[in-house]
Parts: sequence; structure tokens; C-alpha cells
Amino acid sequence: MSDNKTENQNVIRNLLFVVVGMFGFGFALVPLYDVFCDLTGLNGKTNGKQYTASDPVRVDTSRTIRVEFVANLNAGMPWEFKPLTYQMEVHPGEVNRVEFLAKNLTNKDITGHAVPSVSPGLAASYFHKTECFCFTEQVLKSGEEKNMPVVFMIDPSIDEDIHELTLSYTFFVKPGSEDAEPGSQYQAALLSRPLLQL
Repeated sequence: MSDNKTENQNVIRNLLFVVVGMFGFGFALVPLYDVFCDLTGLNGKTNGKQYTASDPVRVDTSRTIRVEFVANLNAGMPWEFKPLTYQMEVHPGEVNRVEFLAKNLTNKDITGHAVPSVSPGLAASYFHKTECFCFTEQVLKSGEEKNMPVVFMIDPSIDEDIHELTLSYTFFVKPGSEDAEPGSQYQAALLSRPLLQL
């Protein structure tokens, strides 16, 4: 009888260890995912930092790359959001500017943050932004409409087999604001994005 009781206690203890371990692993997923993306360049995640060139970049006029622009809103984000230019042909190394339009459709001030993604994912490290609305939070007052610029350059060292890429933004309500849904929308975004956005 005591042997059965000891075995049951061991099973319960082991199950508790498994539950605690799974809980800890769930919290570690987002930082591990960030490290994985930084090391491999997969998922098109950009570093979210402003690019500054230390040396002049030579424009490669011998080829062009088609860049498509996509705008998305997270569920519960009550804005209108769209690119004013849907696609353009660019030379690697040249500086280009596009604008996105955002409009707050509510009667409340809302703070949002845009998460960028580039596909194919391996092209993300060659896509440099010198100016972008994604660098900071964006506050739109009730009914306010704003044109938001992106100034970018594709590094001339990008693989010559890449002829087309997509720059996509998804806007999220700032966590903690009265219009934000419970839970971390940033973490959900990082975990739910597909490896390649088409």
C-alpha cells in the first residue's frame, strides 16, 4: 500500500515539474523567437532600428527589384490603414520614399504601433529604413488622419535571385490603452506571423 502511495506521489511531483517547465517555456518563447529570427533572418522580421550608412552606397542601375506594400490591422484595431503606393520598381542602393495613410475611425484618441515584416524572409536584413512610422508609437486623435512616410533602401549586396519583395505592416493598439484587448498583442503578433508572407 505504501509503495502505491509513494509511486503516486512521484507521478504527481513529476507532472508538476512538467507543468512548471511548460509554463516557463511559454514565457521564454518570444525572446527565443527573436534570437532565432536575428540569427537566421527568417520570418522577415526587421530589427526596428533606423539605418544609418557609414559609407556612401553605390546604386546598382543594372537591375531593379519590385517592392510591394501591404497594410494590415490587428483584430480590434479601429483604424483605416493603407499604402498610398502599392508597388514600385527600385534599384538596389537608391533611396526611395513611400507613404501610408492611417485614420482613426473612433471618437477616442488611440495609440498604435506598427510591426514591420519583409518577405521573402531572407531579404529582411537587406531592407534598410532610414525613416519609418514604425520606429515610434503613433497617436491619432478622434477622427484624425495622418500620412506616414517610409524612407528605405535595398542593400546592393542582396542576392541577385531576388527580383521582388513585400514590405508589410500590421498596426496594433498599444497594450494597456482602454481600447486594447487583454493580453499582449505584440507577443501574439510575433508568434502568429507566417514564415513567409505572400
